[in-house]
Amino acid sequence: MYNNVRPFIIMQDIIHDPGRGAPLAVVHFRDPYKFKTRKELFIAPEGLYTGQFVYCGKKATLEVGNVMPVGAMPEGTIVCNLEEKMGDRGRLARASGNFATVIGHNPDAKRTRVKLPSGAKKVLPSSNRGMVGIVAGGGRIDKPILKAGRAYHKYKVKRNCWPYVRGVAMNPVEHPHGGGNHQHIGKLFPYYMRCN
Repeated sequence: MYNNVRPFIIMQDIIHDPGRGAPLAVVHFRDPYKFKTRKELFIAPEGLYTGQFVYCGKKATLEVGNVMPVGAMPEGTIVCNLEEKMGDRGRLARASGNFATVIGHNPDAKRTRVKLPSGAKKVLPSSNRGMVGIVAGGGRIDKPILKAGRAYHKYKVKRNCWPYVRGVAMNPVEHPHGGGNHQHIGKLFPYYMRCN
């Protein structure tokens, strides 16, 4: 849809999503088929601001927030929200502070090599799109939690995974690791497999 034309998007607002660490950008753009304006949510990169014009397509310039195929980006470009398969709307490098790096192109095979946040290198089709920049919200986990109350409120809005009680701290009727005078697992491999 956005491969040949150069539509522009107006960045309306940056909002917080309770389920994720990265902020979301509310964008408005013209519908390519009907005479109306569509509203979408993007993962916001660092440096995006309200009222900014964001461009999509092959002819977009290499600026933060613009969406373009990875084959049109020079080597060394920092990119986020990268498509794994063409048209899947972004699957790679989406967490807060994450980014992938374009490290090479193969024009004959129409493939591009990128370095993912894990350090792994992946070969993708050059037609896959990505957003230029780093995902906003980096450094979110650098500040220590320090108190149980802060951890309580952090996980209360997400899911019921805190507090986490260890099996060795339980009684023997409650868990295979429970009981004993010392907190140790004390079981061999086949028993341990049943506890996970």
